[in-house]
Amino acid sequence: MQPRLDAIKASPGVYKAMTGLQSYVDQCGLEHSLLELVKIRSSQINGCAFCLIMHTNDARKQGESDERMHLLNAWREAPVFTARERAALGWVEALTLITEGHVPDDVYEEARRHFSEKELVDLSAAVVTINAWNRLAIAFRAVPQVKTAKIAA
Repeated sequence: MQPRLDAIKASPGVYKAMTGLQSYVDQCGLEHSLLELVKIRSSQINGCAFCLIMHTNDARKQGESDERMHLLNAWREAPVFTARERAALGWVEALTLITEGHVPDDVYEEARRHFSEKELVDLSAAVVTINAWNRLAIAFRAVPQVKTAKIAA
């Protein structure tokens, strides 16, 4: 896969605006471990290899286990996530897949049980931000920074 263009170089103003929103999200007070799960889960749903590599590496550096990251695709069945994380992951999926039924009331009510109003708005901003990054990376074919591995033939 070849990149289509360098979006940052082509439009530095967009990058500056996006990093401003990302900076807010990073400092909003939500747990950094939760924010990384949000980034990974949204990137899984969107199929963004660039962001998946980046955020699994970031999460690992912050102490997240590979086991939990591997289980994000099956978070409903996996017993390794807290009730707060589960509520956040439900919210992530509803917002990322918004065309599949908008945000159901039960998902909202579960999120409100675990997040204050400010936290829920901040969590939503985190989902919006990673979805925007995913879309930029996918649209312009950002190349994931993977370590070369030997591939069996």
